[in-house]
Amino acid sequence: MTELDPYAYAFHEDPYPTYRWLRDHAPAHHNERLGFYALSRWRDVLDASLDPTTYSSARGTLVQDIDPALLEAMPMMIFMDPPRQTRLRKLVGKVFTPRAMAALEPAIRALAVRLIEPLVEAGRCEFVSAFAGVLPIETISTLLGVPAADRQMVREWTDASLTRDPDSPALPRAALEAHAHMRAYFSELVAERRRRPGDDLVSGLLGAEIERDDGGGRTRLSDGEIIGFTGLLSGAGNETVTKLLGNAMVLLARHPEAREALARAPRRIPGAVEEALRYWPPSQYQGRSLTRDVELHGEKLPRGARVLLLTGSACRDEREFPDADRFDIAREIPLQLAFGHGVHKCLGAALARLESRVSLEEWLARVPRWEVDDAGLERVHMTSVMGFAKVPLRW
Repeated sequence: MTELDPYAYAFHEDPYPTYRWLRDHAPAHHNERLGFYALSRWRDVLDASLDPTTYSSARGTLVQDIDPALLEAMPMMIFMDPPRQTRLRKLVGKVFTPRAMAALEPAIRALAVRLIEPLVEAGRCEFVSAFAGVLPIETISTLLGVPAADRQMVREWTDASLTRDPDSPALPRAALEAHAHMRAYFSELVAERRRRPGDDLVSGLLGAEIERDDGGGRTRLSDGEIIGFTGLLSGAGNETVTKLLGNAMVLLARHPEAREALARAPRRIPGAVEEALRYWPPSQYQGRSLTRDVELHGEKLPRGARVLLLTGSACRDEREFPDADRFDIAREIPLQLAFGHGVHKCLGAALARLESRVSLEEWLARVPRWEVDDAGLERVHMTSVMGFAKVPLRW
């Protein structure tokens, strides 16, 4: 019997053998010790993602329930169900349209070039600190209006807030302190924008109106809702792309034939980004709680049970993807689950794809070949997020 332990550091190194066993032998796995069920097959994860009425996000999206006090202080739409979540999502979604994101390409490309060019002559770098951990936080912070001097500090708080101790679901002291720092920081940022509005997303949200939950007209967002938005977008806009870029650089070093194909034909880079997302998705699972009893694969999942939707496993399901454990930049992926699906599909997916495509285009144009120092690779140990904290490169 194999147990799924999302907090085991050994699991973070390579979760895919565990996922395969679960898909084949326990597709509705019950971890009695940690108190959750887990769905590992593509179809089950997709169906659950499309059924927010049954698979609720209101108690949080991790293994354990989110502290109600935290939800009160920083309400986030990722921890909400429709209809409230739908109204808030429509509001922010106006900023993250594909057309609006495409307009950012010149600025993102200029930033990528500015970061890469000083590195080329050195012949080596630690990719996360030099590039992957810089470009995403600079981009999302510019949209939000976070001052340049504060951006790396915010990224460090985000990392700390997600990091977990081995084999323990409890929030470490460092994570609690990071949450407190972020709440205080974004509270002050919102207050500052109320005093002096600017040309940024936070200022725009302060003047926005949405339908009231009770249907009685329109209302403005509370400071707490805007603080929650800002924290969510800052964290998601940073973590996903940082991990995706690190993963892609390691994968392309391990598959030089794919890297050479992309250098010859950069038009294939979007397909390589999609395959990197499928093969090593930065977000490995999303937690839900059941609003009714559900029966799946002979297991009775009771109302109120915690359920993990294992995106990382679904994206490797042989029932959906032939030869699923092979990295193939030419693979057709009709539906990408790595960004989630349904009402909680990642709002920033278009931005993440844009940043990743532009980054790989500019790297391959200047550094078409590189090696990874595998001995120096370091993984993050975060709740639901997988990727690398350090990726040493040389060329």
